[in-house]
Amino acid sequence: MLIKPPSDIRSSEITDKSLYLNRREFMAAATVAAGAGVAACAAGVDVLAQGTPAAHGQKLQGVTPSPLSTSEKPNTWEQITTYNNYYEFGTDKDSPSQYARNFRTTPWTVAVEGECAKPAVYHLEDILKGQTLEDRIYRHRCVERWSMVIPWVGFPLSSFIKRCEPTGKAKFIEFYTLADAKQMPGLSSGVLPWPYLEGLRMDEAMHPLTILVVGLYGEMLPNQDGAPLRVHIPWKYGFKSGKSIVKIRFVEKQPVNTWQRAASNEYGFYANVNPAVDHPRWSQAKERRLPSLFTNTPTQMFNGYGDQVASLYAGMDLRKNF
Repeated sequence: MLIKPPSDIRSSEITDKSLYLNRREFMAAATVAAGAGVAACAAGVDVLAQGTPAAHGQKLQGVTPSPLSTSEKPNTWEQITTYNNYYEFGTDKDSPSQYARNFRTTPWTVAVEGECAKPAVYHLEDILKGQTLEDRIYRHRCVERWSMVIPWVGFPLSSFIKRCEPTGKAKFIEFYTLADAKQMPGLSSGVLPWPYLEGLRMDEAMHPLTILVVGLYGEMLPNQDGAPLRVHIPWKYGFKSGKSIVKIRFVEKQPVNTWQRAASNEYGFYANVNPAVDHPRWSQAKERRLPSLFTNTPTQMFNGYGDQVASLYAGMDLRKNF
C-alpha cells in the first residue's frame, strides 16, 4: 500500500490522531521491520462510505426474538457490511466488502476433533438441523475502540457442543478460520500467522450468551461478516469471535490464539472488554460508536454484560489475565 503524500489527502479524510491508534500501528511496525511501509486508513464516515454494502441474501426461516438482546438501536446493514476486520481479505476496513464478494460458502463443512466422543466432519446443514434460530441483538466492541450494535441470527454454541460430547479432558475449545489463498488475498500479506485461531474456556463456550452465528438482519450471513458460520462472544473484544469456521477442536491446554502469537504483550487469551485495562498503546476507557467520529462513549465492563458473565472470572486478576 502506498502512503499518500499530503497533497493527495482530502480534508474530509483528516481524522483526529487518536483514531489512528489501533492495530494498524502494530502492522505498520511489523512491515517497517521487513523493509516496507504501511499506512493507516482514515476512520469514520469516509471509510464507511468507501465500502460496498453486501447484497441482501436469502431470508432465514423460523427466526425468533431473544430475551438476551439489547434494546439499543442496531447499526444499519450498510454500516455492518462495509466496516469490518477480516484480514484474510485485507487490512483496510473496506477490504472485506471488496474482496469477499465471490467467496464460496457452499458447500461448507466443519471438522470436529480432539477430546470428544463424537468427532466428525459436519456439513453446515447438519449443524443447523434441529436448531431454533434466534435474533440476538448484541453490542460489538473492537479492541481498536470502535463499536457497533449488530442484529445477529444464531443459536447457542452450547447446543452444538453437547452434540459433540466433549470428554472430561476438554477444558478449552479452539476455532479455526478457513485459510484459502485462492479466495483470500489477505493471506499473502503475512501480517498474521495463518490460519486464524481463537479459543475459549469451556465454561465461556457453554455460556448462554455465546452463539454460533449464521445470519444478519434475518438473512443469511454476508461473506464479509464471517459467512457462513462464525462465533460471537459479546462480552469480549471482537477478535475473539472467529469467522468462517472450518474446524473446532476440544483440547486440554489453553490455546495460544493468533493475536497472542503476533503480539503477546498487547493481546491476551481472555480479551474481556475492560475499561480499566488499557491496551499498551491506547486507553480503553471510551469507545467510538459507529458511525460517529468521536471516541466519547464510555466503555462498559464486560461490554455491558457483567451481570451475566462476571461470575466466570471471580477471583481472577483481570489485569494479568487480559
